[in-house]
Amino acid sequence: MSATTVETAAQEPFNRRTLFWGIFASLLAAAGFFLLSTYAPDFRQPGNGGATPLSKSGVGYAGLAEWLRLTGETPAMARTDQDLGTDMLLIVTISPDSDPEALDHILELRQDQDTLFVLPKWQTLPLEEHEGWNMKFGRLPDSVVNQWLGRIANAKIGVGQSTVQELDIEGRLVTAPDELQWVADKYPMIAAGNDKAVLTEVEDKPFYILTDPDLINNAALKDADKAAAALDLIALLEPETGPVMFDLTLHGAGRKYDLAKLLVEPPFLALTLTILAAAALAFLHGLGRFGPPRAELRAIAFGKRALVDTTAMLLRRAGRLEELGGRYAALAGVRAGALLGAPQGLQGEALNHWLDSRDKDETRGFTTRAQAVGEAKNLTQMHVAAKQLHDWTARRLGERR
Repeated sequence: MSATTVETAAQEPFNRRTLFWGIFASLLAAAGFFLLSTYAPDFRQPGNGGATPLSKSGVGYAGLAEWLRLTGETPAMARTDQDLGTDMLLIVTISPDSDPEALDHILELRQDQDTLFVLPKWQTLPLEEHEGWNMKFGRLPDSVVNQWLGRIANAKIGVGQSTVQELDIEGRLVTAPDELQWVADKYPMIAAGNDKAVLTEVEDKPFYILTDPDLINNAALKDADKAAAALDLIALLEPETGPVMFDLTLHGAGRKYDLAKLLVEPPFLALTLTILAAAALAFLHGLGRFGPPRAELRAIAFGKRALVDTTAMLLRRAGRLEELGGRYAALAGVRAGALLGAPQGLQGEALNHWLDSRDKDETRGFTTRAQAVGEAKNLTQMHVAAKQLHDWTARRLGERR
């Protein structure tokens, strides 16, 4: 093995391609986790055992949805406002814990489209030993049912034994449910006796109300006649054979908004994609090396000049540099005296006076410059005064030689 190969292996202990694919897989997994955690509640919430088209409890309607799939086309599930605007028969199954504002929203969006509203009837509790199952323990109060009915039509529910034991659904006789719910209607679509209806049409709107859910829910479909009658009821409302749609928005789907959805849905989706693209470009830019690697510099460089520069930097940061003017002037006087041959023992003003006497061009030349250095207020003034003092010494030394 050559020395070059050994050196390359020492510098790159991991293959770059392996690292790249590892990072890519991690990012892809993170993006998948983010999307699933953001949208999973919308797909999981309706199947909670209540009166929803995904519930397999007795008051649910998963059986009807499966029955329609087996006998025709698979029914659609409306999860968004866009789905609610689709031109097909929409079946809205109302639960006691549904969102009233969501029902008003459906009424507004579907005011010109065929819609079947199925009223609630029973009070239920979830069974702990069977997930998704419910236990029925009594009828809902009339006031609760009428609150939902009043949002759809100007009517009130009636309860009790009907004058008929059987209901005629498009020529098919089925046993009337227990504690039948009905409304007063002179022209019922499905009658429950004189001027009583379990299926009625709202005046001036393409809305239909099924007052008793026990004709089409999971509990009803265990009876073969009611299962067949459920298809006849759907066909009565939809003369042209085609798919139907069940509503899930009333049970929570698409009704919860959070910041995570803003990142991945219009109009902020474009901004998110732009940020991701910029991050990807920055990452790719960082993969390449531009020029040779830069050697790490020492905290304190070698050499006398570097030591002086470092000392000056430390003094400047400490704010003590301006206090050194007088000391520098005294040190410059001692050095000038030694170079020019001043008598030993001269200090201070005596030394300055002797140095002034060496200057034939001006009076008090050295003393004036030394005072300027000591009185300097900032770094610039000190630098100029110190240079003039140094030049004076150098000039006198040149004259002596």
